[in-house]
Formats: sequence, C-alpha cells, structure tokens
Amino acid sequence: MTKDTKQHKEQAAEEPAHKQLRNLGKTDLLLSPVGLGTWQFSKRKNLAGKFWPELSDKESIDIVHTSYENGVNWFDTAELYGNGESERTLVRALKDAGVKDANVVIATKWSPIFRTAGSIIKTIDARQKSLDGYTISLHQIHNPMSFSSIKKEMEAMAVLADQKKIKYIGVSNFSANQMRKAYEELNRRGHVLASNQVRYNLLYRKIEFNETMKVAKELGIAIIAYSPLAQGVLTGKYHDNPESIRTEKGFRKLMPSFKQKGLVKSRPLVDLLRNIALKHEATPAQVALNWVINFHGKDVFAIPGARNTEQAISNAGAMQIKLSEDEMNQLDEVSRKLNN
Repeated sequence: MTKDTKQHKEQAAEEPAHKQLRNLGKTDLLLSPVGLGTWQFSKRKNLAGKFWPELSDKESIDIVHTSYENGVNWFDTAELYGNGESERTLVRALKDAGVKDANVVIATKWSPIFRTAGSIIKTIDARQKSLDGYTISLHQIHNPMSFSSIKKEMEAMAVLADQKKIKYIGVSNFSANQMRKAYEELNRRGHVLASNQVRYNLLYRKIEFNETMKVAKELGIAIIAYSPLAQGVLTGKYHDNPESIRTEKGFRKLMPSFKQKGLVKSRPLVDLLRNIALKHEATPAQVALNWVINFHGKDVFAIPGARNTEQAISNAGAMQIKLSEDEMNQLDEVSRKLNN
C-alpha cells in the first residue's frame, strides 16, 4: 500500500463510504459523488478511441481496482468508446477484482449518430454481451443527433426499461428544452429521466447560463459532469510544463485550452485552486472536483477519467475534502470571469 493510499483510507475511515452515497435524480440508484469515466479504456479503436493514448489491460484493471477500493461505486462507459472495448475492459477489471454486479453501478450509452431510435432496441443485446452479466443500471442517449425524434428515442428506452433490460434512462449533451421534452415523454410512460450527462467544470459552466442546470433542478434530474477537470487543465500540470502536452498522443493537445493563450487565461483559477488545496492538504484537481460535486448541493455527480492509479486515488480523495462556503464562492467568482 502506498503512503497516499494509506492516507486516503485513513481519511475515508472518518466518514464511512455509505455516508457519501447520493440518489441519482429521482431514482433509487445510490452513487458515490465521483464515479469513473472510462473513455480512456477504448484501446484507440475507432475515431473516438483515438482521443486518448492506449492503456494496457493491466493498467485499466489497476485503475478500476483502485477506484473501487477507494469508494467509487459506479463507472460510466459507452458503446462509442472503442466500439464496446471500454465496456469489455471495464467488465474484465470488475471480474478480476471480484466485484459483484450487486455492488456496482454501470452506466453506458447508445450512440445515435446516423441511426434511428429502432437501433436502441436492436443494439441492446450487444450492450449486454459486452457487459457480460453486469446490469445496465443507467442507459443513456449519447447525444441528441439521431435521425429520430426525442419522442421515438424515449419510447424505445421505455420499452427496454419495461422489459427489465435496463434499470433507468438518461441522456447526454441535451439542451434544457431537449431534456424537458425527454422528461415529459418518459413521464407519460411511467418512467423518470434520471440524468443529463454534460460537460461541466470551473472553466466551462455553460449549463448554468443556458437554463440546463435550472431545468434539471426543477425536474429533479441529476447532472453528470464529464470533463470535470477540463481534460487535465485544472490539475495545473500543463501550466508548470506546457511542453508536455505536445508529446502526448491523441487529439486533446489540439484543444484551445492547452495552447499558450488558454493556459495564460486559466492561470488565475489554477493559482487559486493551489492556494485552497494547500489549506486542505489536497491537490488542485481534488479541489476542482470537490467544487463540481458540492457547489450545487447534491444534484451534480462527476466522472473524471484516470490514466493511472495515482489519478484514481486523487479522484476518490476529492470526496473527502470539505470546502468552506467562502472557498466555494471564491472559486465561483474567479471562474465566472473566465466564463464571460
């Protein structure tokens, strides 16, 4: 056991893991505020998989083991991530760790691009095969770019829920109006819309300004924040060593936030994260994650990725910090200036 792992376990012991769990929206799913995003398990298969450098099976398994052992009880994956490779890798890791289906929550997603809603039902067998006996606790529409209407998509999702092939229904990247439409269509069929998975972090707060957050709160829909660390910008490591991003494989290095101008713009926020982190014996990444999962009460969950066990430990440790109201507001104020 590493020193960091031991320290985290001692901190976690102060507050039992079950005390951390929250209901996902209006469902009975109890999730840790921080889950693990598994896009990076795609093994560079298909275009989406090439966003990240390839991880070996051992690296992926170690990341899942470490996350679960440190209080993360749910994992987000998708059909699109390596044509199911992420799903299969996740399951291999869970089985290797001896984690039973009853003790874990898996969320996956249907890819709508160039498809109709009929494919939601046609492809569910492939999702179940990839997940090899683990329940699809949350099945999500990956984005709103289908050839079919939201009504047809929700009809298909409701059929799967009625057939007990999935437990709950979510969406991803839906606007406020699209989310409301999905909610209403499901409500007519006796189902709830559990969540909307969207990009959200201290550098990207669009959902607060376009009513997505407001409507989610109004309807009791959870927000699942992907990219909660802005693809690693909020860790501060690229501010310390901006050249390091150029040596990485994948498309991430082409994003504006990794360019010199973007790093200069975000430095005041990263400096504040560092100052607050020092007070909590934490890291800037942990402070940034903690803000995401707590600034709006218990309505927001985060799914950071991890490319090694150190990052997995850091992600889980973010749940143990208790930021003051003043610290939350300082981050809010500095962040808002960057979002205008």
